[in-house]
Amino acid sequence: MQTHSPSPQGETTLWQFLNSEAAGGIVLMAVAALAIITANSPLAAAYFHALHVYIGPMSLQHWINDALMATFFLMVGLEIKREMTEGHLATWPARLLPGVAALGGMALPALVFLAFNRGSPELSRGWAIPTATDIAFALGVLALLGPRVPVALKVFLAALAIIDDLGAVIVIALFYSGGLSGIDLGLAALVVVALVAMNRLGVSRLLPYLLLGVVLWVFVWRSGLHATLAGVVLALTIPVRHLADESTSAVEAPASPLHRLERLLHKPVGFFVVPLFGFANAGVSFAGLTPAVLTEPLTLGIAGGLLIGKLLGVFGAVTLLVRSGLAKLPEGAGWTQVLGVALLCGIGFTMSLFIGLLAFDDAALQDRVKIGILAGSLLAGVLGAAVLWRSGRA
Repeated sequence: MQTHSPSPQGETTLWQFLNSEAAGGIVLMAVAALAIITANSPLAAAYFHALHVYIGPMSLQHWINDALMATFFLMVGLEIKREMTEGHLATWPARLLPGVAALGGMALPALVFLAFNRGSPELSRGWAIPTATDIAFALGVLALLGPRVPVALKVFLAALAIIDDLGAVIVIALFYSGGLSGIDLGLAALVVVALVAMNRLGVSRLLPYLLLGVVLWVFVWRSGLHATLAGVVLALTIPVRHLADESTSAVEAPASPLHRLERLLHKPVGFFVVPLFGFANAGVSFAGLTPAVLTEPLTLGIAGGLLIGKLLGVFGAVTLLVRSGLAKLPEGAGWTQVLGVALLCGIGFTMSLFIGLLAFDDAALQDRVKIGILAGSLLAGVLGAAVLWRSGRA
């Protein structure tokens, strides 16, 4: 039998970090900081120029945002399908508390944003920016807090964030698409039919699904819908059932195509695609910006929506359900810990940036969007971590 020499200590430590729950959030924090530093350094001109260099039909930034991020949305779709079919959201009672909390956590931030920007139809287009929760950031903070946070509360946050992602996908499809092409939509629909047919016929190899997924992306990109939605649609057609026959137990059966694809995508998406998106889009130049930017309606609406709207929406929904007897608090969790998690839901980095870029084409407005997202997410993360830290010590 072949033997392997022990891995060097440094390699083992790196592998342990990559497999930790906090890794994705830590990498995102570092990348966001690096993007801001680069955008305000002597490298700023090269940084912004590189993002707008065209490669074929799209700029580098659009290749990242429209093509690479399709794999992120594919990962989101796989997580949604897995949780809905066999995970923490497999039954309606299990969906009730995180589902209503997610809805409250989308509705209240939108209302807070619109309260600040109700006088401007142009700015009101950004109402969905503060409705999103960044699952990697939020779970990363919880992981850093360790045993101070009950496991059931981590499960609650993960379920809430997944439903939140589903809501964000629906919002993007309904409100941030335009100029639809009937022909390309029809061709995309035919590809979806072929994908569903392969699922029904029991095709378990991933390659045919992925090849048709590329074709689907092209038609969706040309159709006027945002191209990343192709990733979610593809995910919903990947088989989730375990491929066991009568002589094989479910435990011994090979992993389903969905589980295999999710494992394949986890590290590339978490440690390459999402950080690259963050680096390409979080960079905001402070040259020419004054402190007054922080008090502009767009900036305040986004930061206030993430910090105040998410808190009121999530904590308020949980309070109503528990006080009415329709649901119970996550096992082992107290009200102060739920308050801390509701604050963490205001970390809206990845999906908020994504929606912000769809909502506004103007570079100056995009800078204000980024400042609002970074300010609101930072405050929500620090306050949420502080509340959970104190509650854990108590």
